[in-house]
Amino acid sequence: MRLGLALVVTAALAAAAGLGFQRVFALRDIGPVVAVAAVVPVLLSALVSWPRRRGWPLWIAILLTVGGWTLVTGLVLFHGDFGVIGGSLRDSWKAILTTLMPAPGRPELLVLPQALTWFAAATGAETVLRSRTKALPALPSVAVFGVALLLGVGGPGSNLPVAAALVGLAAVLVVVRGDGRAGRAPVGVAAAVALGLVAVFAGPLLPVAGTPYDPRQSVEAPPPEQRDSVSPLDRVSAWLQTPDQQMFTVHTTAPENWRLAVLDRFDGVTWTSGGNFVAAGNRIPAPEHVTRHRSSTRVDQRFTIQNLPGVWVPAADRPTTITGLGVTVDPGSGVLTTVQPLRTGQTYAVRSAARDYDADELADAEPARDPEALAATSLPESPGTTAANAQVPAFHKLAEQITAGQSTGFLRAAKLADYLRATDKYDVSGLPGHTYAQLQYFLTRSKRGTSEQFATAYAVLARSLGLPTRVVVGFRPGVGGDGEFQVRSGDVLVWPEVDFTGLGWVPFYPTPEQQGRSQKSGSVPAGDTQQKLEQAQKNAAAKNKGNGGSTQPKQPTPPPATKKTPHKATPWWMYASAAAPLIPIVYLVAVLVLPMLRRRRRRSAATPAERIAGAWEQTVETLNAVGLPRATSLTAHEVAGFGGRAVAGTESHLRPLADLVNRAEYAERPPDPAAAEAAWRHTDQIGRLVARAASPLRRAGRRLHPRRLRAR
Repeated sequence: MRLGLALVVTAALAAAAGLGFQRVFALRDIGPVVAVAAVVPVLLSALVSWPRRRGWPLWIAILLTVGGWTLVTGLVLFHGDFGVIGGSLRDSWKAILTTLMPAPGRPELLVLPQALTWFAAATGAETVLRSRTKALPALPSVAVFGVALLLGVGGPGSNLPVAAALVGLAAVLVVVRGDGRAGRAPVGVAAAVALGLVAVFAGPLLPVAGTPYDPRQSVEAPPPEQRDSVSPLDRVSAWLQTPDQQMFTVHTTAPENWRLAVLDRFDGVTWTSGGNFVAAGNRIPAPEHVTRHRSSTRVDQRFTIQNLPGVWVPAADRPTTITGLGVTVDPGSGVLTTVQPLRTGQTYAVRSAARDYDADELADAEPARDPEALAATSLPESPGTTAANAQVPAFHKLAEQITAGQSTGFLRAAKLADYLRATDKYDVSGLPGHTYAQLQYFLTRSKRGTSEQFATAYAVLARSLGLPTRVVVGFRPGVGGDGEFQVRSGDVLVWPEVDFTGLGWVPFYPTPEQQGRSQKSGSVPAGDTQQKLEQAQKNAAAKNKGNGGSTQPKQPTPPPATKKTPHKATPWWMYASAAAPLIPIVYLVAVLVLPMLRRRRRRSAATPAERIAGAWEQTVETLNAVGLPRATSLTAHEVAGFGGRAVAGTESHLRPLADLVNRAEYAERPPDPAAAEAAWRHTDQIGRLVARAASPLRRAGRRLHPRRLRAR
């Protein structure tokens, strides 16, 4: 009964350790995998050991659990594709560390926690069956939980309940494996449960300081994949020429502009995306402004794709969750893409946290000056176009004239948008393109274009003033109402965004027709977010005028000196968690290697007397394993008598060995090398007889017992 209950607790320990990965995967994905991996290996070990009292050799149990894991993994996780198991297990740790959490429940990612949970359950069960140690069977589960803690740094939720469950179950295991009377077990189990509850409530009060080590910082993400052969910005003109093509339908709680792509790199000819797209599950990490600022509006959307080409996934800014579609995401911009191009009929749901803006914050905002923002201010030379490169100073001169008298970075950005809306006209028949030469022609001669020219001209002018900008390609809300909107190709819209310190990326709408809303196309106005931004910009400008507005532009503040982030000491428990998986390996090496080294040292001692003494110490250790009393007052012949009674056949070797020990200790003449060799021959034979008399299970238990680490 105790053995069966200990196996049940061991399976529960492995399951709890596996559930530590709930910060890496959604619970609905990791739960069933952990349940199977925790129960099946324990059942296998029990079925193999119980039919024969002596059990099977350890190597047979290892082969059985490895074979069982391969079979279950191939059938349950990979649906019969056994050939990919090895490669998936080898690469899964890096795939997890380069995937946003919670990671998608794909077999090639779940195989790692499944294998670790199986290892904890199998190792714990074999330790229960092959030894009498009380707490040692819980050690593999603790080690797996340490791995889960490392991989789950920064993930959603908390592992405190899992840690408390491990503490309580380990205490239950110690009670069940104890030598006390069975009637006391319920009291011990109750005490273990109480200990677990104390861990739950006391955990949050522990003085744990510092930022935990995140292994993701040490793993290089795979290079960004080619997102699309054609940039969405290059498709704008073609879409506007056939404006009635149905792109997608969206059911939403609020009409918004649907973001498609963010382009932050400009080489003078083409805008491209520099985002680092990584695989993501259902959850998309919130940007800094959502966690730092109080006000945001939840927007729920359900999209149905019709004729939208490419891999860029439309959604309102800023998406926080997505279901129904496997995506990769650029954490910096929140832009979503798929690996395969979108198909007609695909549906997915998105939840976004739309920004709310405050006029006071906007009015005083200055452009960001971090390294990423500075990269978004560059205007490189156009490759192979010397004449075009001379146009950059002209852009700067025009931008300075437009923004003269504006006292803050935000007001200069707003003034640029006002200028373009007032002086240029929206015209779908305007020449497409956004190179330096084309933008100069648009600004100085034609003054007609689509949102492609308005947005890219704004971005270049703003960059010439030192404002970090990027270009967003998306769509207006579409045609419809009552929460359902049909988005057509004529609803395409391009707008710029500017990065401000403490606010992040703020959109601007320099395209005419009231921020690009086309009455001709029938598009409804964008939702509250855009309206609030527009009003906040007007309030900020009015506030500047009310304060007298400086007639001279504010001198740009030099970027602050780079400060090194103060090093935060890693707490001790993180080091302990990282080292936990190594404990079983270190223990196995120590318990198997140290006795061999100790035996070699005794056998090769400097003098024959020392070698004889070493042979006697080796023999006493062997007899201790079969119950030799540890009293130091026993004489050599008393030990020989005990050994002869305990193990048949050993007396004929113990008596001569005891005589050699006594002569080496008390004779006038020191022993010769032949006597030392004879002593070790007797010791070797005694070891063989003792090992032969024990069952394989008992022999394995002796080899793994902690007392083998103690030297006499």
